[in-house]
Amino acid sequence: DLEKQMLFRKSGQRLSSFLGARGFSKTVAIDIPECETHRLDPAMLPKKAETNKEELLAYFTEMHRQRRTEIVSDNLYKNKQIRGFLHLMDGQEAVTVGIEAALTKQDHIITAYREHGYQLGRGDTPERVVAELLGKHTGCSKGKGGSMHIFYPKTNFYGGNGIVGAQTAVGTGIAFGIKYEGKKEVCVTMYGDGAANQGQLFEAANMAKLWDLPCIYVCENNLYAMGTSIDRSAANTKYYSRLDLVPGIKCDGMDLLAVREIMKFAKQWCIDGKGPIAIEYETYRYHGHSMSDPGLSYRSREEISQVRKERDAINLVKSWILEHEFATEAELKAIEKKVRADVDEAVKRANEAPFPPESELYTHVLSHNESQVIRAVEYQDSVQVQVDYCYMQTG
Repeated sequence: DLEKQMLFRKSGQRLSSFLGARGFSKTVAIDIPECETHRLDPAMLPKKAETNKEELLAYFTEMHRQRRTEIVSDNLYKNKQIRGFLHLMDGQEAVTVGIEAALTKQDHIITAYREHGYQLGRGDTPERVVAELLGKHTGCSKGKGGSMHIFYPKTNFYGGNGIVGAQTAVGTGIAFGIKYEGKKEVCVTMYGDGAANQGQLFEAANMAKLWDLPCIYVCENNLYAMGTSIDRSAANTKYYSRLDLVPGIKCDGMDLLAVREIMKFAKQWCIDGKGPIAIEYETYRYHGHSMSDPGLSYRSREEISQVRKERDAINLVKSWILEHEFATEAELKAIEKKVRADVDEAVKRANEAPFPPESELYTHVLSHNESQVIRAVEYQDSVQVQVDYCYMQTG
């Protein structure tokens, strides 16, 4: 599949056409690569995506913002300023930005631990995300969550979950809550190709189908899970087809507009009361699984370079912008330069922020304010504290 998509990018020029006269309309229509389907008529799927200058420049800017945040995080980790686990998502920006473009902030997203892009897309800032990775008090989880546990409840982003596949059951529960309350919303429940073999996913999807819950199960298939190719880890690598009676779609996860349009279709499917739907976005991560993984024992440098050259998600958006003369190379370079400066300034402020005070040891423990005893090994050494607040503040 990877080889086929590379050939498609190399040999096939993307067809696009202006809608209306060039001089009067800024709207363009761009073809979407053909998708594979399971228990779904492919004729139902969109064939084109309409967009314009403002959208494409916004996507280009946000994709660069997310990638730059990951690059500086890589550097901070190598400087031993970020400790513990760190899973970077550079390369997968078409999925993070494309999904967000199809939703509203009333919709819900839950994912695993390669989640920095989703946190930014839901409305958080590079400063708060990087501060959290550094363990600073100004971080989005008060410096107590780190890379794998960041959340943005203000816009219904539930993290940021460290147990492989566990978020699929929680996401199904969120979808149950949406239906119970009669809301016209969806829960995008994400997992990777590595988590696709987890039993809880199938248990949750069975319940979602039984009750026709508005749950969109999204498999971010970056081909290698932790470090094992999908061909060696899954008997059935058609992840979009694996939830039995739940209809599924496989989409090019390096094409932002394809990601957006398929997510729009899936959202409408759920809003119309048709029950859950599954999407497989085939994408690619440039870093290893985590910072402890060089990412070269199961794939070659040549493969990574080839994907960067022929399938890079940001370069594809850039090609659309240039093709339709929405901006020049110099103007796009200026956007990149500004994003770099903004993120670097955010990192500077995050570095200067304080670490959490000792009082944070006692917050976010109970659901209500009260005096409590922090039990020591010897009771006489226990500490009685007054909990000021327990709900995690955001923004």
